[in-house]
This record gives sequence, C-alpha cells and structure tokens, in this order.
Amino acid sequence: MSGPAHDTVRVGLVAASDRASQGVYRDEGIPALEQWLAAALENPLEFERRLIPDERAVIEATLKELVDERGCHLVVTTGGTGPAARDVTPEATLAVADREMPGFGEQMRRISLEFVPTAILSRQVAVIRGATLILNLPGQPKSIKETLEGLRTGEVFFPRFGYRGTYDKYFTSALGEMERARAEVDRILAMPDPDPLAPEVDKEMRRIVAAADKACADAA
Repeated sequence: MSGPAHDTVRVGLVAASDRASQGVYRDEGIPALEQWLAAALENPLEFERRLIPDERAVIEATLKELVDERGCHLVVTTGGTGPAARDVTPEATLAVADREMPGFGEQMRRISLEFVPTAILSRQVAVIRGATLILNLPGQPKSIKETLEGLRTGEVFFPRFGYRGTYDKYFTSALGEMERARAEVDRILAMPDPDPLAPEVDKEMRRIVAAADKACADAA
C-alpha cells in the first residue's frame, strides 16, 4: 500500500558568492542543498537555482523574483552570513521580509555551535515573505547538512514537507518500547507473592529499566 501523497514543493536555491559567480571556483552549496532535500523529503521537488554575487541589491531582487514571480514555497540561501563587509545576505533577506522568524537563527547557531566555535559569528536569519519561508544557511556542504539535520530533528523546518526518518518516528518507536516495558512490569507485579522479589524477577525488572532508559536516550 502506498503512503499518503505529498504536495509538490518548489524550492528556490540561492548561492551568494562573488568568486563562484565569476567562475573562479565551483559552487558546492546548491548541489549540497539539492542532495539533502532529495534524500530527506518525500515530496516531489522543483528547484529554481540562482548563483549570484555578494551584492545586496542583486540578492534582494533574486529573493523577490523567486517568491513573487516563480512562486517558490521555500527559498534557501547559502553563503554571505559571516561578519565580513561583503557578507550581506542577512541584510538583503531582512529587507524583503514581511516578518522575521528569529527562532530559526537562534536554533541554527545553537546547532552549529555543537560542531564549530566560530558559529557564534554567523548572522543567518529566517523570514517570511508572503507565505514563503526564506532561510539563510552557511556555504559549506558539511555545515549545510549539519544545520538542516538539526532543524529536521525537531521538525521545525517546513510543515508542507513529508520527512523521511523524522523525530516522530523515533519517538513512536521509543513509546512502543515503553509500552512493552510497562506490560512486562504489570505481568511481574501480577505474579503470586512478588515481595520479596525472586532473583529472576529482580533480573527481569532491571532489564526492563535498562530497555526503557535506552528507548528514551534513542528518542532524545
């Protein structure tokens, strides 16, 4: 039996980089985004790709085009979120916003700080324009994956998406183990004269506690 159908999602992918846009080196941010989204999501995806220089006016115009003209449901940018003078992606993103979503920036920095201390320098933001989420990500493929995986764990990324291997699935598995543990405890307590506990009963109780602890740890 096939699972529920998911909406097709149009995603705008924007790499802001002076050198990559000039052909000095190959952009790796957009391919990393495509790879992660294709592996993580069940939705049919349509990509709108843009490789542009670190020019605030160009970034603003590109974001407006992707949302207002191309109808993207989600726009993800890579690069230009650091403290350098040419890092203007956050300013451009805020300039086109209807509403800022500060929790995303806070969460993304928290996630990145688990991997690199320099994440404290990141200025990435997330905003809503119309009904579209615009999300700033780092430029490095490794950091892109770490950030998106961290957001997906709590399923705070984008409600239209159908996720593969989500937190809910892990949590449901843990709850199932807890239910089995509870049934085992009830069975043991229903045994005649359970007090004092026989050695085999004590051993079984310890096994149940360990299984419950492992289930909770796996779901965390």
